[in-house]
Amino acid sequence: MGREAEVLLGRLAGQRGHVLGILEGLTEEQLRRPVLPSGWHCLALVRHLTLSDERYWFRCVVGGEPRDILPAEKGGDWRVGADESAEHVFSAYREEIRRADAVLAATDLDAPPKQPDPVWARWGMDFPDVRSIVAHVLVETSVHAGHLDTVRELLDGRQWVVQ
Repeated sequence: MGREAEVLLGRLAGQRGHVLGILEGLTEEQLRRPVLPSGWHCLALVRHLTLSDERYWFRCVVGGEPRDILPAEKGGDWRVGADESAEHVFSAYREEIRRADAVLAATDLDAPPKQPDPVWARWGMDFPDVRSIVAHVLVETSVHAGHLDTVRELLDGRQWVVQ
């Protein structure tokens, strides 16, 4: 692995760890409690990261797996059943990270995606290589980690890194 890949993937791993770390110690009730006006809760955001960031971008787009492994219904990537435990949601996220890392370890940053998505044109975006995809997911994961920072502080006052 070259230095660039090492840095990008290291930063991505750091943000993934931030997502999991900021949620440590919260109860099931806290993890399911919406505190922002938009109504999402922490487990729903972790589910979104699992499906729409890790699975979609790395397994489907980079790795070429079919997109039919994603939820078909609108907003399905944010749904967590009442019978699903927090540990199940976190385990699924960790597993997608493991699978994504395996795809990335076998793929050069300069490689084109195996399965580009036509929807990108509607978004006004292009992802010509794996590098641009890793950068995109790094930004998305970082933004969502920041959302979780805010929610955690509202839930119990805990702050992630404060000098």
